[in-house]
Amino acid sequence: MDVRENLEQVRAAIAAAAVAADRKPDSVRLVAVSKTKPVEDIRLVIDAGQRVFGENRVQEAQSKWPGLKAETPGLELHLIGPLQSNKTADAVALFDVIQTVDREKIAREIAREIEKQGRSPRLYVQVNTGSEAQKAGIEPDQADAFLALCRTELGLAITGLMCIPPVDENPGPHFALLSKIARENGIETLSMGMSDDFETAIGFGATEVRVGSAIFGARPSM
Repeated sequence: MDVRENLEQVRAAIAAAAVAADRKPDSVRLVAVSKTKPVEDIRLVIDAGQRVFGENRVQEAQSKWPGLKAETPGLELHLIGPLQSNKTADAVALFDVIQTVDREKIAREIAREIEKQGRSPRLYVQVNTGSEAQKAGIEPDQADAFLALCRTELGLAITGLMCIPPVDENPGPHFALLSKIARENGIETLSMGMSDDFETAIGFGATEVRVGSAIFGARPSM
């Protein structure tokens, strides 16, 4: 498996999907999801010009990314997995984007850490478009009120929304719902679409797609 070749194929597919949606190819950013992947593989993708990466776990990211960021200035790291409140300080210190703001408690913790550290990662709200009990994210019918709380009471600059559709459903309606919530709240950044459905997501307005296995190969079974 050549991760650099995979990266080029994903980039080409993103560009083609954007053109098919009557959009410019550079209107979609690729977040290369490097969770569980060794530093050696990540370096190959960095060497091929990729600069934006996503990790699921704060602790794993801490073991890999300070060194990688020191080696290559300009890397951007996104937290795309659930954030536990006891990891908030570490997340604010390390990540450039936190995509998974999903409840009041974590929003308040982030606001405190931003004030304390003087560091302001970009923040997205995760919406549980499928209302799945086991999945993180604010319920769609609570998204407007939660965004207002974050922005008005807590002073957080929420710049994006993200979602993970149910695996056994057509993702299109979920992407459409996220796009609708974004329009109604003046949000332009939409993080939606993964290895199996990013082309569909681009058709519904995704501005960022999170692609891991199509670049790095399947994750090892746990």
